[in-house]
Amino acid sequence: MPTKKTILDFQEMKKKGEKVAWITAYDFPVASFAEQAGIDMILVGDSLGMVVKGYKGTIPVTMEDCISHSQDVRRGAPNTFCIGDMPFMSYQTSCQEAVANAGRFLKEADMDAIKLEGGIRVCDQIKAITEAGIVVFGHIGLTPQSSGQMGGFKAQGLHVDSARDLIKDAVAVEEAGCEALLVEAVPPEVTEFITEKLEIPVYSIGAGLPCDGQLLICGDMLGMFEAFTPKFVKKYANIAEDITRAFEEYVKDVKEEKFPEDEHVYHIKDSQEDFDKLFNEFA
Repeated sequence: MPTKKTILDFQEMKKKGEKVAWITAYDFPVASFAEQAGIDMILVGDSLGMVVKGYKGTIPVTMEDCISHSQDVRRGAPNTFCIGDMPFMSYQTSCQEAVANAGRFLKEADMDAIKLEGGIRVCDQIKAITEAGIVVFGHIGLTPQSSGQMGGFKAQGLHVDSARDLIKDAVAVEEAGCEALLVEAVPPEVTEFITEKLEIPVYSIGAGLPCDGQLLICGDMLGMFEAFTPKFVKKYANIAEDITRAFEEYVKDVKEEKFPEDEHVYHIKDSQEDFDKLFNEFA
């Protein structure tokens, strides 16, 4: 059994230059596979809206969705550091609601931390949640919950002015109490500067190599999610093709009566004569 890491371990890994590998997961099987593979952390992301539920984005995802999937993941990965993702409108309206919803991830799903999107504008919520004793991961750059304001799912920090805003956000969330920061869809030069400037671990999802670790969405890296593939994704498998091929073969076997074969059925224990008598009773 792996030893579950803590936020202190991730801070120490940053000091030593040891990279952290983490993925998103939304269910028991993938979480269990991730733990067996030695994944450092699992994020139960609100990306479940697209990967699992087929929404166009993350906006429709509810707290109930996130709590339920977090419970599934915890059962699959009991010895892995797991992070619950705060969905849209679960923390924006007030600090009190933010703390209450963050607490649900710990009380109801046994998460080790929560993640929320935004920089300076959510610092009050970050401070309130951390003061309640909950570990908070920040998330800046391309923040899907705010993609409407960004004109879509677009990379951030490509120009000096937007990079300056990102750096301000990074500094602000660290000062507010975040113990780690996720940077999404940002040029490596900006990511590297933020990583060196902050004392907390800084992780990348599509933000380049020079940081403290990498995150990928499981559906993307496994080739399960076919609607689109972000530029920054490396596919380590193509499960969608394998599953489709398996279904096609199954359909063919059923139509041609090649399945089930003798090895796939149960056999009677009494004699055929006894069963014939039984069937005659109802004939």
